[in-house]
Amino acid sequence: MSKIEEFEELRPLLFSIAYRMLGSVSEAEDAVQETWLRYADTTTVPRSTKSFLSATVTRISIDVLRSARVRREEYVGPWFPEPLLNDPYDDPARSAELADSVSMAALVLLERLSPLERSVFVLREVFAFGFDEIASAVGRSESACRQLLVRARRHMEAGRPRFTADDEERQRLATRFFDALRDGDVGGLQDLLAADVQFVGDGGGKAPQLARAVVGAQNVARLLGSVFPLMARVDITFEPHRINGQPGAIFRDRDGRVLHTLALDVVDGRIEAIRTVINPDKLAHLGPVGDAWAADREVRQARRS
Repeated sequence: MSKIEEFEELRPLLFSIAYRMLGSVSEAEDAVQETWLRYADTTTVPRSTKSFLSATVTRISIDVLRSARVRREEYVGPWFPEPLLNDPYDDPARSAELADSVSMAALVLLERLSPLERSVFVLREVFAFGFDEIASAVGRSESACRQLLVRARRHMEAGRPRFTADDEERQRLATRFFDALRDGDVGGLQDLLAADVQFVGDGGGKAPQLARAVVGAQNVARLLGSVFPLMARVDITFEPHRINGQPGAIFRDRDGRVLHTLALDVVDGRIEAIRTVINPDKLAHLGPVGDAWAADREVRQARRS
């Protein structure tokens, strides 16, 4: 194969590594493009193109993470990754690891790790790279990489999401949830929520968002049951869709523009967390983005009238 054919064959893997490292679709795409430019310029023929390109995209992602640290620390409100509708990389032998690692809950946990810990964890736990390949990618010894992995596992397991429900069960629960949401059925919603459920939004200071997380089945059900019928009255619609491998939906204004996404974490037959991304900067890859402030004003007006 030619260089470009080799690269295009590995592009899905490279994007999946970069996205798990960065939590950003746009930054992951940029990292993959930079990887191609470096590969195209090299005159050395690598023994393993997969190892070479994976190491390159990992190093680029580490540099991006380091430069993004200050931005993340100064971010307004909760930070969630950019919603991912479809993971382009598929490996039947590691389908469970891939699905778990791309969830909103897992990516939020990965934010606790240093760039090196995150890269070692992603390459080893998600994509099953050998420690020799990982050591080459991050510029550390194999022994140091094993220690980095131990620390990363400890951080991750402290708040590890427990996705015990199978996919069919999650989808059935999600169908009931969105039916109850459409109907404004507070009781029906409350029956589906865990007692300590959290409803959290990421607006980044650029869109209307909750002042704080709403916690508890009764509180969350009342909020959802009161707000979403008002949204329907001003022609805001939603379409169920997988968001980061979990049940969710995309919400649109009357012109079909994206307003926000919503993702559900299902644990032990109940919804444990509901996360919305409404920051317009994180939605542009999904299509034209609507004016969330204008939509919010319409909803408030509908409430008053």
